[in-house]
Parts: sequence; C-alpha cells; structure tokens
Amino acid sequence: MGSRTGWLPVALLLLAASVCSTQAAAAAGGGASVEAEHAVQQHSERISGSAGDVLEDNPVGRLKVFIYDLPRKYNKKMVTKDPRCLNHMFAAEIFMHRFLLSSAVRTLNPKEADWFYTPVYTTCDLTPAGLPLPFKSPRVMRSAIQYISNKWLYWNRTDGADHFFVVPHDFAACFHYQEEKAIERGILPLLRRATLVQTFGQENHVCLKEGSIIIPPFAPPQKMQAHLISPDTPRSIFVYFRGLFYDTGNDPEGGYYARGARASLWENFKSNPLFDISTDHPATYYEDMQRAVFCLCPLGWAPWSPRLVEAVVFGCIPVIIADDIVLPFADAIPWEEIGVFVEEKDVPKLDTILTSMPIDDILRKQRLLANPSMKQAMLFPQPAQPRDAFHQILNGLARKLPHPEGTYLQPGDKRLNWTAGPVGDLKPW
Repeated sequence: MGSRTGWLPVALLLLAASVCSTQAAAAAGGGASVEAEHAVQQHSERISGSAGDVLEDNPVGRLKVFIYDLPRKYNKKMVTKDPRCLNHMFAAEIFMHRFLLSSAVRTLNPKEADWFYTPVYTTCDLTPAGLPLPFKSPRVMRSAIQYISNKWLYWNRTDGADHFFVVPHDFAACFHYQEEKAIERGILPLLRRATLVQTFGQENHVCLKEGSIIIPPFAPPQKMQAHLISPDTPRSIFVYFRGLFYDTGNDPEGGYYARGARASLWENFKSNPLFDISTDHPATYYEDMQRAVFCLCPLGWAPWSPRLVEAVVFGCIPVIIADDIVLPFADAIPWEEIGVFVEEKDVPKLDTILTSMPIDDILRKQRLLANPSMKQAMLFPQPAQPRDAFHQILNGLARKLPHPEGTYLQPGDKRLNWTAGPVGDLKPW
C-alpha cells in the first residue's frame, strides 16, 4: 500500500498550483465573472488536434430532424404522473425531447429530414424508491414504433435505419438492470437498424449496437451550480468516493455487483488515510468533489454512473474502473488524457498507481479538465448552450450523414422481424 509520506511532495505542489473550481462556474452555471473567466484562461488547456475541433463543432445547418408527434401517453403524460423522472440520471431522454422541439435543426417537413426522432420515455416508470422499472419498456417502445409505422411512411421505407432513439437505461435497449438478464434479452429486435443514443457503452457487448452514440448520464446543472465553492479552495482530499460497495438487496452473496470491484475498494482502502471513501452521501458531496484530486468512478450494475459527469464538471480527475467501457463522445473528449484508467483486477494496487503518477501529468489533466468546452459537453443545461451534450449528440448524428448504401429498402423488402423477442414483449401496451 502507498503511504501518506509518498503523497506529501505531490500535495505541496498541488495545493500551491491547484486548478480549483473557478472553471466549473462557466460550465455548470454560465454566469462566470470577468475574474473567473481570466482564471479559466490562465489554468485551462485546449484539447489539441481534431478532438478539440470536434468538441467545438456547431451542428446547425448540417442536419434536419423531424420529431414524430406521439400521443402524450408515450412521453409527457409519464412526467405529469411522476415528475421524479426529471431529476434522475436517465432524464436525458426527456430533456433531449424538449431541446429538439425548439432547436434550429428541427424541421416540420418530414420530406426534407435527415433523421427521424421518436420521443418515448422508457425510464419514467419508477418504483417508490425512484428507480426505473424497465420491464414495460419493450412494450412501450414496440407500441410507439407500431404507431409511427402505421401513421407515417418513413419508418417503413428504411425499417428505422434513418431513425434515432434515446435509450438511457442501465443496459440501454436491452431493457434490464442486471447484466446477465440484459445479455439474455439482447437489444429490442425492432431497434436493430436504428441509431441508439445511449449511456451504456462496453466494447464487444450484446447491448452496445455498432454505430450507437454514447452520451453522459443526466446530472442536474442547476444543482451543481448551487454547490460551487470558492476557486481558492485547495484540493486537500487525495481520493474521494461516495456510494455503495455492496448491494445486499440484489446481490446477497456478493461478488456479482460491480464484478467485485467496489467490494475490493472497500476491503483494501477503508482504513487508508489517502482514501476518503464511504457509503454516506453528505450534504457537502459536491463541495467535497471540488476539494479532491481524484474521484473514483467504478462500475456498479452498469459500467457508467453520474460520477463521471460530476468529476469532469468539478475538475476532479476521474479514476475509471470499468473494463472495456466506451465513454461519452469519445471522438471529442480525450478520456485517456483527462482521466486515469484502472483495470478491475488492479483495484488492490490503486494507491500505488495514483501516488506514482508524475506531478506534471496530474497538473496537465487538471488544466484539460478546466477547459469550459470539456465541461459543457457533459451537461444537458436548460436552456441549451453551445457545445453542450445536446449539441454533441447532434454532431454525432451529423457525422453519420449521408446515410450509407442500404439504408433505404426496395419495395416489399423487410429486414425486421416483428414477432421476434420474448413473448412478454409482444403483449399490447
């Protein structure tokens, strides 16, 4: 295990030259002062090369999107019934719909559309504890697709290949929160030609469709803005994490949840003075992240969580512990340069890995994290702002144009099997 003594030289330099939370104000709130903007310029670094250009692209004028006008039962009525949907980590599906309704890329003429969007809220059926129940989601989605295919001609001419859907659940369009069951289900058959906009991403996984656009989970920008602390606050916490280490309710025998990585974190570092880790979720959670150098982002039931967004926005170097994860907007955000990747099997060596990092590497990661464009790309603000996550999604869709050969079907040609999938999914909704 690493020692506190090994951390002291790093601490002295970081406390003297720490890139603190000034820059978070520009991203999370948009009301930074002249002094704050000057501080950002001093301590931030633009991403070099094509990634920086992609991050700052403007999608307006590069694509047109037609929004299907669905009955309210598929979207708005769900939010009216349970407004908690607006605040959980899956809320991107709601705010993407709201954004597109007033976006400059929207067209009311489907004949000139490049893409078709079906606004279905598949994560708005919540338990009393506020967790989404995905079990009705396949039926809801099938019902919506059946509706648009009967009312408009555009789905049928491509079997959905020029359509996109936002599916932000744990394992996206596999619609289950347990990986084993999600793999068994697979992606909903009717979505296999569509483009999926999803938070889940893991290489060579059944639930990651080729060509999907990986997005960050929703984290409320206004809430983060309300918890910003003084930019002069030093980063005096070395490693920070708040969350579950075991899920005894769903994994009573242990070892399955987070593939054992979180349990390993606790067993190895619960008494290590460099690690501020706990199951408690204090009122100062956001403030604590702004005082930390490294923020742990381990997998849970799925590889991703809002901690990744929070870490980037608050300038805390994300330590990503999720093998083969595919991260949001990877063509625009240089994750290898701003984060630290630790294999799940190497969790017991985490202290050595972090205390061995050269100080210059740590400071450069902080400068890159200080870039306002980097932070903005991780957020779904209301109202939308240039270079935010909404615009990064549109950029991803624009880069897929023109549609490849084979998108449009010959008359009578069908690629999808409407009767495929579990019997329970075929029941009317």
